[in-house]
Amino acid sequence: MFRVTFSRQTVKQLKDELRRAYIRGDLRAVRRLSVLVMIGERIALAHILAVWNVSAQTVYNWLWSFVVEGWDGIVYHKAPGRPPRLTKTQKRQLYDLVKAGPEAAGYPTGCWTSVLIQDLIYQEFHVLYDRFYVCELLHNLGFSRQKARFVSDHLDEEARRRWMQTEWPKILSQAQQLGAPLFFGDEASFALWGSLSYTWAPVGEQPQVKTTGLRKGYKVFGAIEFFSGRLLYKGIEERFNSDSYQAFLEYLLAQFSGPIILIQDGARYHTSKATRDFIAQHQDRLIAYQLPSYSPDYNPIEYLWKKVKTKATHNRYFEEFARLIQSVEEALAVLATQAEEIMRLMGVYTKHLAEPQAA
Repeated sequence: MFRVTFSRQTVKQLKDELRRAYIRGDLRAVRRLSVLVMIGERIALAHILAVWNVSAQTVYNWLWSFVVEGWDGIVYHKAPGRPPRLTKTQKRQLYDLVKAGPEAAGYPTGCWTSVLIQDLIYQEFHVLYDRFYVCELLHNLGFSRQKARFVSDHLDEEARRRWMQTEWPKILSQAQQLGAPLFFGDEASFALWGSLSYTWAPVGEQPQVKTTGLRKGYKVFGAIEFFSGRLLYKGIEERFNSDSYQAFLEYLLAQFSGPIILIQDGARYHTSKATRDFIAQHQDRLIAYQLPSYSPDYNPIEYLWKKVKTKATHNRYFEEFARLIQSVEEALAVLATQAEEIMRLMGVYTKHLAEPQAA
């Protein structure tokens, strides 16, 4: 225990300075101030050394500077000479550490910040960068600030690989041999309360979008055709179920005289007994395939729904349900005329068009 005793006012000022140091990303000041706060709170020296991984002499030097020089003693004086840099090997190691995530590095969080990576670099390589340079360094290493997305923990990567490398080429070959349209089908619900998205606004004035708060939505079944980019859709006001899905399949069949191939996900009303019976009854014209479980990224129409929401519901207020329906239908009608735009949604699937198909 230290014999030096700080007044309550001094400890409060130290804590205020510590918060400011955290905000500006000054890790050097954070370490010194944290140690001084712990001394002010009469924390045992052994515990301070263990927490901050510094020597007793370093702690005494920081304390002496503060007692003798006051607040000027906290200021970090830059050492002469060129600052140390990470080697190419260390940069590769840093890349792997950042990619693995903060929890793997021992931090109790799932999000990297520049200050956290600043600490990581110091702990791993004993190089202390300015936190603003850390952002530049991360960019140079191939990182960008991104929003995370959920991925199901039930994801079967082997099933996904098998689908893309084996099953999909066979389905494509079958469609080409039959001369059949090849559809990706799905459905989406568009809420009466709209949807929120990023937009430009004056600094400090967060955009506000009115909402009725009513939990009601306009439901749409849709299918996009792989070869032509054709969009077929049917809106309903009732719930999605086996009956409404079969009605959409009947609508789909009515648009063609020959066979149709449909790729769908595993929604309950897609795979219910009633729907399976319906598909079996129309097996001479309707051929259905299931996507791998938990793989919305393998269904191109998912990206079309995002476009519809961007055009029809993002940051929009619908006082009446009819206005929502009108907005969604107008967006769908426009997209239905943009076959090239829809073709671009096919993404990774299109590479197989240039590959010879198995007989």
